[in-house]
Amino acid sequence: MDYPLRLVFWETTNACNLKCVHCRACPADERSPLELSTDRSRELLTEIASFARPVVVLSGGEPLVREDIHDIASFGTGLGLRMVLATNGTTLDAAAAGRLKAAGIQRISVSLDGANASTHDRFRQLPGCFDAALTGIEHLRQAEIPFQINTTVSRNNLAELPDVLELALSLGAVALHLFLLVPTGCGKDLSDEDMISAREYEDTLCWLCDASQSGRIELKATCAPHYARIVRQRAREQGTGNREQSTDTQHPAPNTHSKGCLAGTGVCFVSYRGEVFPCGYLPVSAGNVLQTPLSRIWAESELFRQLRDPSLLTGKCGGCEFKRVCGGCRARAYAVSGDYLSEEPHCAYMPR
Repeated sequence: MDYPLRLVFWETTNACNLKCVHCRACPADERSPLELSTDRSRELLTEIASFARPVVVLSGGEPLVREDIHDIASFGTGLGLRMVLATNGTTLDAAAAGRLKAAGIQRISVSLDGANASTHDRFRQLPGCFDAALTGIEHLRQAEIPFQINTTVSRNNLAELPDVLELALSLGAVALHLFLLVPTGCGKDLSDEDMISAREYEDTLCWLCDASQSGRIELKATCAPHYARIVRQRAREQGTGNREQSTDTQHPAPNTHSKGCLAGTGVCFVSYRGEVFPCGYLPVSAGNVLQTPLSRIWAESELFRQLRDPSLLTGKCGGCEFKRVCGGCRARAYAVSGDYLSEEPHCAYMPR
């Protein structure tokens, strides 16, 4: 395939014990009868393994509310897939960590949306969830499961990002991934004061680029495709890196950073009902695995075809020299304009 499937985010359930203000979904208190069953889950994983070898992220909601999540993980591991899991960490105990280890889970992400309980608990709307997440992380450490910290960036925690980095290091995390907020799902109700400006996005990504040079921990920006541009610009300014890193505006630089927005080009999202989306933040369906095999959806979807053609981008993204390595966040464009091919609304760069 010209566009190999590299990463599948699978919303195994929409049930969750938290009600986070920024959630891309609107989580429910109870599991839905429309969730893919254990048998159907195995069929989905078998289908994925038949045409690709992506990383499969078991997410939610909160995936640990599914009693069969360990069986699902183990089945995927047996197929040769790299199985990882995303959790809020609040329900992780020693027994759960041990079962995830035995199921072959290779990495777990735990969300920490601040460097302290005050910030995190306010964002997650549950007192005590920061301390509960830290306890969950300790159980992962004891089980020797590699873990990363996921942090959603907003005005509430922007000033704390250096402290979040230091916290991740002190906890022994293998990575810190920053998620630049997309106003979708529950996030639609966030006020303008919660969203950082385009200039603040730029400054945050420049800080992340500089911090990554220390090599102390893996750092990654998600839903921030202009990071691929910033990496090249700063390498050019500093005279570092190879030619591809600093000057190529058309192709991903080998062994450095891939193309910015991977929605529909290297990534897809499968909802708890089997709907396939370009990513979890772009609520436009490309099909449903209950009716069409994922391999056909990935290869033949008109939606994915459009997302793979940068010549279709409009506005300043359409005229940007970095459009093939950045592409702008298609989910953020859709959330703001209703058109997933329109320009990225939170980018401060003006194309030449």
